[in-house]
Amino acid sequence: MITDESAIKPDWPVSGSVRAISTTREGGMSRPPWATLNLGAHVGDSPAKVQENRRRLAEHIQLDIDRIGWLDQVHGTDVVELTPENIGQIRKADASYTRHPGIACAVLTADCLPIIFANIEGTVVGAAHCGWRSLCGGVIEKLVSAMEVAPEALRVWLGPAIGPDSFEVGPEVRDGFIESDPDLAVAFKTEGARPGHFMADLCALATLRLNHLGVTDVTGGGMCTVNDADRFFSYRRDGQTGRMATLIWLI
Repeated sequence: MITDESAIKPDWPVSGSVRAISTTREGGMSRPPWATLNLGAHVGDSPAKVQENRRRLAEHIQLDIDRIGWLDQVHGTDVVELTPENIGQIRKADASYTRHPGIACAVLTADCLPIIFANIEGTVVGAAHCGWRSLCGGVIEKLVSAMEVAPEALRVWLGPAIGPDSFEVGPEVRDGFIESDPDLAVAFKTEGARPGHFMADLCALATLRLNHLGVTDVTGGGMCTVNDADRFFSYRRDGQTGRMATLIWLI
């Protein structure tokens, strides 16, 4: 079962009406290579086991299983608002937000960076799935715009993701970022990479993009999914594997 020790509770300065959690691979019933708390329904695992894992998650966070807003993530930049009327619809999107208590925004990851957002008052929350494509494409900017919150009134937490010493990318990835913002070049280094390639820092890229929007209260990060096989799924490390979830909701 999922416990307070096996899951990650963000330590960030948010309103008492905000709740959030990032799962690890512990506490589920899936068998290898998805062992154990696989929450992804698209990775080849038994549907019955995924459903049971999701039930355990809902039980742990004390929400109805049908009030978790799963997305069909496509490494894009679409953002959806979750409401009581559409919570049962799985939409193609990589970010969501809600102003309704009891509805959880959720993103699935296994190396990509999960980011959660809350305003100071605790009246709107959001979550974004940030692989390099969605991050480069502007999913953060689109979510902040959709939430209609002044950037200085946002609190942001970065969840577990592939670390800067494990994420080698080609030059086209670096070029895609710095074409729109040369300042992002500091998030890429050649040390440790093959010739012509770069080591990329997803957390640094996200933080810089947030800072440029005026969002300065950014915490979390520093948890590498590749290097911690006991706690985290990693697609780059293992190939076929499970997915963790990062959720945020209002009470």
